[in-house]
Amino acid sequence: MSASSPLPLPLLKRIPPGLWTALAWYAAAVAPIVEYVAMPPRRTYSLNYPRDGLDSPGAQALLAAAFVLVLAGSAMLRRRTSAAYGLVIAGTVISTVAWRQDEIPPTQFLAVDIALCYLAATRPRRSSLTAAAAGLGTLAGYLALRLITGDDSGIAQEPLVALTVAIAWLIGDSSRQARAHTTELQTRTAAEAVTAERLRIAREMHDTVAHSIGIIALQAGAAARVIDTQPARAREAMLTVEMAGRETLSGLRRMLGALRQADQDEEHTGQGRTHAPAGLRPAAGLANVEQLAATTTAAGVRVEVQWQGKRRPLPADIDLAAFRIVQESVTNAVRHSSADSCQVRLDYRADELAVEVSDRGRGGCTSTDTGYGLIGMRERVALLHGDFTAGPRPGGGFLVAARLPVPAGTEAEAKTGAR
Repeated sequence: MSASSPLPLPLLKRIPPGLWTALAWYAAAVAPIVEYVAMPPRRTYSLNYPRDGLDSPGAQALLAAAFVLVLAGSAMLRRRTSAAYGLVIAGTVISTVAWRQDEIPPTQFLAVDIALCYLAATRPRRSSLTAAAAGLGTLAGYLALRLITGDDSGIAQEPLVALTVAIAWLIGDSSRQARAHTTELQTRTAAEAVTAERLRIAREMHDTVAHSIGIIALQAGAAARVIDTQPARAREAMLTVEMAGRETLSGLRRMLGALRQADQDEEHTGQGRTHAPAGLRPAAGLANVEQLAATTTAAGVRVEVQWQGKRRPLPADIDLAAFRIVQESVTNAVRHSSADSCQVRLDYRADELAVEVSDRGRGGCTSTDTGYGLIGMRERVALLHGDFTAGPRPGGGFLVAARLPVPAGTEAEAKTGAR
């Protein structure tokens, strides 16, 4: 459905970035301890991890401090990202001091890259650039230290590790820009969707009003022609004019505020109205529900319509709003719920019309789902002073429910206006 709870994230995305950072760092830190200290001596050896590297209590204390710092940094990565990133770098440097290393192994620096990527994705660019500079500065410090001491025992790994830092920052910064752009588009689209829905309601009200005014004109003309010869028919025609006028006025009062606001928003954007006036034709209504159900069933999703209560004519704006709610809900069920059927219940009560559309689908939204269909339905119901709810059902699926108040006496008015 359009505004339902999101689908569960993949397992890899559900793991928090702090845990990824800790896993990467501890895997790189524990592996040499197991291989070169805990395991029996072998012919292979490592210059970076000498077997007696952790024999002194001071080295063991430093390595323990490094473990604590990285653990703390990983735990607070979401809340205090910059400080946590600094702790991860500090723990990485202290671990090299414990092993008496003159460079940081690339696998050990992978955790720093992960923390930097998250920082660049969630923090402003200035903060992420400062963090990237800190990482590159740490690598440059090791390289400068070896150059000063004249140690040229091997190929420098700092350029390769610096490249991973740059890649991590680029990935994180691109993610931040994409998210900011998406948020901006969603905000803009939401505003445009509300305006578009108001204008659509305005056009539909135009159709309804034009139809009612056409009836008034025809009945008034007929009454004028027969008022002298057939007073009874003239009286009946004028009663029809009265009822149609009341119905039209009632709908206008309910919609005037929203339509005026939509017109103001349209003027502010500088866009002119280009739609042509509609002809004198009745708007869509609940009489079209069965046709909608048949069309949707033919498309592959069975729609079951249940009519409850005594069916009676409704005011045009209420009839139209109820049909649009059913139409939008059924469309959402077809597009987003993956259900093979949905149920539509229309309950004619004494003073209101209850509309419910439910399905047994997954009740989730897709990655392209925006939820603006529910915004339009909610606004329609609010303009008619009704109640609207939509959300996942406890037993699975999705439920859209609306209650539209029906003013007293509209049944007789609708019958008279339909003649």
